[in-house]
Amino acid sequence: MIRGVELGLVALVAAVTEEQPRVLVVGAGGEEALPGDDLDPERDRTLELAVRALVARQAGFELGYVEQLYTFGNRFRDPRERAGGARRISIAYLALVREAPVDARGGALWRGTYEYLPWEDWRGGRPGLIDRHVVPALERWARAAPDRGEGRRRRERADIVFGLGGAPWDGERVLDRYELLYEVGLVEEAGRDALAAGGGAESAPAAPRLGRPMALDCRRILASALGRLRGKLRYRPVVFELLPRNFTLLSLQRTVEALAGVRLHKQNFRRLVEAGGLVEGTGRVETRSVGRPAERFRFRREVLRERPAPGVGLPGLRVHG
Repeated sequence: MIRGVELGLVALVAAVTEEQPRVLVVGAGGEEALPGDDLDPERDRTLELAVRALVARQAGFELGYVEQLYTFGNRFRDPRERAGGARRISIAYLALVREAPVDARGGALWRGTYEYLPWEDWRGGRPGLIDRHVVPALERWARAAPDRGEGRRRRERADIVFGLGGAPWDGERVLDRYELLYEVGLVEEAGRDALAAGGGAESAPAAPRLGRPMALDCRRILASALGRLRGKLRYRPVVFELLPRNFTLLSLQRTVEALAGVRLHKQNFRRLVEAGGLVEGTGRVETRSVGRPAERFRFRREVLRERPAPGVGLPGLRVHG
C-alpha cells in the first residue's frame, strides 16, 4: 500500500566545457544522481529558490539561469515505493552555467553528458554503437511483436526515433530514444527496474547496457533536458548563458554543436548569427598561436526586444542514419 505522496526537487545543471556538454552530478564513488532534495514547505518560499539552495548545499555552486523543466511522477520511480513508501513526485529545473569548481566533499562532480547518452553525439559521424547494438536489438524487438501490425508499428517507431530506413535523425527526440532503449533493455536501468519489480534475473533485459547508468530515473531527466535544450537553440538565445561575456564566433559554433551533437556548416552558421543580429563585435581580437587573429563578439541583448524567437538555429541540418 502506498503511503501518501512526497514532493521533491531535482536540478539539472548543464555546462559546455572544451566543446563537451557537461552535467553536475552527486554521489561520486557510488550511484550517481542529479542534485535533489525534498521540498520543505516551511523553509522554501519558492521552488526556484529551493533549487538554488539545494545546489549550493550539495555542490557549493551558485546558479544563474534557471527554468522549470518538467514534473516526473511515474509510479515506482523511487524503489522505496514498492516497499510501501510514498509515491515520489519530483519537479525538475534546468540551469545553464559556465563550469566552475564544486564542493567534492559531498560527492559532487562534473561529468560529460554523452557518457550517459553516447548515442546522441554525431559530431564524428554516426556512433558505431548504433549499428553494433541498437539496430540489431530493435530488429529483434520488431520481430518479437505479437502480430504483423504491431511489428510494422515497432519498425516505424524505431526508424523515426533513431533515423533509420531513410528517416532523418531528429536531434530533439532525445527522450524518445532513451525510452525506446529502456523498453528494449539496452540501458542498465531497465534491468535494475525489472529485478526490483520482482521479475527475477531471467526476466531482466539482457546486456549490453549502453551508457553510464544513473540512480532512479535521472537519465530520463537528463534526456528530457537535452531534448529541451536542442529545441530551444532554434528560438531562444540560451546558448549565450554557457559562454563568457566575450567570445569568438568559432567558440559560439562549437558550443552549439556540442549541445546539438552534430557539426554545422561554418559559413552558413556565421551568416545566420550575424544576419539575425544576435551578436556584435567588441573591437577586440583573440590572438591565436596558429592562424589569423579572431574577432571577439558579445551577445546583443537588444535582439530580445526586436524578435519574438531569437535563436541561433541549426542551418541546413539534416542528418540521416
